[in-house]
Amino acid sequence: MAKSKRVQILMEPDEFAALTDIAQRRGSTVSELLRDAARTQFLMRAERARRREAAQRFLEHPDTALPIWPELEVEIESRRGPAVH
Repeated sequence: MAKSKRVQILMEPDEFAALTDIAQRRGSTVSELLRDAARTQFLMRAERARRREAAQRFLEHPDTALPIWPELEVEIESRRGPAVH
């Protein structure tokens, strides 16, 4: 894994106090709280948007022939081994 990067932000004292209170109630630290918020607010939303865009690009090609399930199942089994039922 890549080495972690340091981020420094300046906050108003009352905002920091409120975050400290929230973090303590959760049994967390302000740093963990902010990392979680960044993941939820930005990274997860960006990933959902990326997936939505990929699905939209796929749907823009309606003439693309899709495999029928039995053929697809055979291909999946040949790559992963037999399915467990």
